[in-house]
Amino acid sequence: MNGAGYPRPGQLPAEPRTLGLVVLISGGGTTMANLADRIAAGHLDARIELVVSSRDRVAGLARAQTRGLPTIVLPRRAYTRDDVFDVASYTEVLLRMIAPLSIDLIVLGGFMSQIGPALLDRYAALNIHPALLPRHGGPGMYGHHVHEAVLAAGDAESGCTVHFLDPDYDHGPILAQRRVPVLLDDTPDTLAERVQEAERELYPEAIGLIAAGRVRVDAGRVLVV
Repeated sequence: MNGAGYPRPGQLPAEPRTLGLVVLISGGGTTMANLADRIAAGHLDARIELVVSSRDRVAGLARAQTRGLPTIVLPRRAYTRDDVFDVASYTEVLLRMIAPLSIDLIVLGGFMSQIGPALLDRYAALNIHPALLPRHGGPGMYGHHVHEAVLAAGDAESGCTVHFLDPDYDHGPILAQRRVPVLLDDTPDTLAERVQEAERELYPEAIGLIAAGRVRVDAGRVLVV
């Protein structure tokens, strides 16, 4: 079954709590900034303990720092040899970085790197994908590639999907989706704007459900109680 086994039993709170988050980024960090601003405004019961970027000198680091958030760069390229990425070693170092922190949830915000099962065995991890999974997911399906695929397929609607991570790309249990129409004159840019607007609302709402202790996962299926 899709995503069976993740998140692990006991990784999600059974009662309301202020969630400790680690946010993983690779670029502009707009998703991270949106979450930080919702938290600061009192609209999301969470705190961002750390922002980890897989690339240095990206705008997301500056966005985090202007909000007073601690940041670390863990460069993917340092764990890549002959175009082969050492997922296990990268994940091990990431685990060591966040082990001293009080963390309830790993949140991906445009993170362009694979995560190994060692992290998922320890923490629940959440991602948002700019399409209605299971359509238009998998390796290579990110950013404008997704919107181009939606338009090429002639889909009447697109949207975004919040899902838990498992070891496969865009495969874990789905927590929430939001749909947007695809218009006849859409380009990848105009469709992206509409999807991103939906993402800004859906991601904090989904994390808020976890903070409220309302999310359960049973045999790969998400239940909101």
